[in-house]
Amino acid sequence: MNLFEQRTAPALVGVIHLPALPGAPRAHLPLSDIIDRARADALALAEGGAAGVIVENLGDVPFAAGSVDAATVAHMTLVAHAVKTEVPQLELGINVLRNDGMSALAIAHAVGASFIRVNVLSGAMVTDQGLIEGQARQIALERRRLGTDVRVLADVLVKHAVPLGSQDLADVAKDTWLRAGADGLVVTGTGTGHPTRPEDVARVREACPEAPLAIGSGLDPSTANDVKEHLDIAIVGTWLHQQGRLDAPLSTERVRKMADALR
Repeated sequence: MNLFEQRTAPALVGVIHLPALPGAPRAHLPLSDIIDRARADALALAEGGAAGVIVENLGDVPFAAGSVDAATVAHMTLVAHAVKTEVPQLELGINVLRNDGMSALAIAHAVGASFIRVNVLSGAMVTDQGLIEGQARQIALERRRLGTDVRVLADVLVKHAVPLGSQDLADVAKDTWLRAGADGLVVTGTGTGHPTRPEDVARVREACPEAPLAIGSGLDPSTANDVKEHLDIAIVGTWLHQQGRLDAPLSTERVRKMADALR
């Protein structure tokens, strides 16, 4: 499946939230255990009917504001390769938090992933890591240098942040799509697991009718009908975990319920 095609029913993309990687401030697990957990989560997504998976270093808080260290790139590459090998039928994405799109692109290119998620591709956002600026030009040039077709899924006014400039959702969406060169747009709520307002999804769809559109936080089966008519991709993380707990494994049953709700 090509996730970056507009469709009548959104494709479910689950998120593998990695525990703190070796070298991160809260690291406590060996890499072998992290890889085993990632493989198990990937199988839950595949068996439950997901179309794609994003590997994300959520456990590495507090995040680097700029480039992550070399160890993070190396460890995420090994984990992503294991996931790709375990579930080759799923579209694989990489998100290197907080906003290291260049490292995400390198990992994706190395392991054969389909896309990366970039939290701030255009503009500037004030976050708990400080000021984060867009890196659209650097990523575009690096894609050309590598000769890769890895696509960029970019957030519009990303969660856990406030904009330094324009706060108009439609204007930011247009800049991200038309000027920054995103291959798809993500609309979120204010934080991880927080609901995304249906009116925000509708507004971005109206502003950028040709852009593949994803929702990026707070979706569950009870809210799917409120937004799915506007969506091409549903990125679901928190709700897919057992009991909705980020420290628990992903649940095949919850993945299946979410996939059914999107049809």
